[in-house]
Amino acid sequence: MSLIEVKGLKKSYGDVHAVRGVDLEIAQGEIFSLLGPNGAGKTTTVEILEGFRTRDSGTVSVLGFDPQTRGHESREWRNRIGIVLQSSADAGDLTVIETIDHFSGYYSNPRNVDEVIHSVGLVEKENALIRNLSGGQRRRLDVALGIIGNPELLFLDEPTTGFDPEARRSFWALIQSLRSSGTTILLTTHYLDEAEALADRVAVINNGVIIEVSTPTELGGRSTSQATVSWRDGQISKSEKSDNPTELVATLSSHFGGEVPELVVSRPSLEDIYLEMIGGTHESDS
Repeated sequence: MSLIEVKGLKKSYGDVHAVRGVDLEIAQGEIFSLLGPNGAGKTTTVEILEGFRTRDSGTVSVLGFDPQTRGHESREWRNRIGIVLQSSADAGDLTVIETIDHFSGYYSNPRNVDEVIHSVGLVEKENALIRNLSGGQRRRLDVALGIIGNPELLFLDEPTTGFDPEARRSFWALIQSLRSSGTTILLTTHYLDEAEALADRVAVINNGVIIEVSTPTELGGRSTSQATVSWRDGQISKSEKSDNPTELVATLSSHFGGEVPELVVSRPSLEDIYLEMIGGTHESDS
C-alpha cells in the first residue's frame, strides 16, 4: 500500500520553476531517500508533502489526505506523521524527559515517554538539560520528538549532519529499528553512504525533475556497469575496466600462478552514479 502518491507536482517562485512535474510513490514500511543538489527542488517537494507549502498544480496524497486541503481533518492527519527538521530550537532550560513529555501532550495517541527515551538511546541523559547535550544527543532528542506521536510516516531531514562516524552508525541502527517496527520513513541526506545503508529505494531529483527512482544497488545501471579490476604487477599499479571481471581475474590468476597481488574488484559507488546523473560536483542538500 502506498502512503505517499504524487503525480504531476509543480511549484514555481516567480520565474523559477522549482518543481516541474514530479511523480513519486512511497510504499508503506519502506525507507525512501530523496537525493539532489542545492536548488534541485527536493526541499520544496518535501515541504509540500509535509503540508508546509502549497503547490501550483498536480495531485498529492499523504496517508490518504491532501496536505493542502485537509481542512477539519488537520489534527487527525498531523497525529499520524512525525517530522524531524534539519535544525530546531527548543527550550534549553528543560530536561530531556520534560521536553519529550511536554510534546507527547500534543498527540492523541502518543508513545510511552520512557520507551521513546530508551529507543533513541537517551536513558542516561533523560534528566540532563537540553543545552548540555552533545550534537549527537541533541539529534537523538529531535528524533524522539518526531516519533513521540507514534507516527505512521516520519520525515527525516539531514538527520546525521555533524555526527562523527560512530554516532552516525549508531543513529542508522535507530532508523532501521523504526522501519522494523512499521514506520515509513522519507529521508533526505547529502551523505550517499547513508542513503545506501538505509534506503530501500532512492530518487534522484535535479532541476525540478525526478531523473530516476531505483534501489541503491541498481540506480543508474550501477549493478551492471563495468567493473574496475586493480592489481600490482611488480612495482607498477595497474587497473582495467571490464564487463567480465571474473574472466579477467581468472586470466590474472593464471598469469601470476595463483594469488593476484593487491587485487581489488569494484563497481561505481552510489556517489559515482549520483554525480554522473546530476552532471556536476557533489553539493550538500538544502
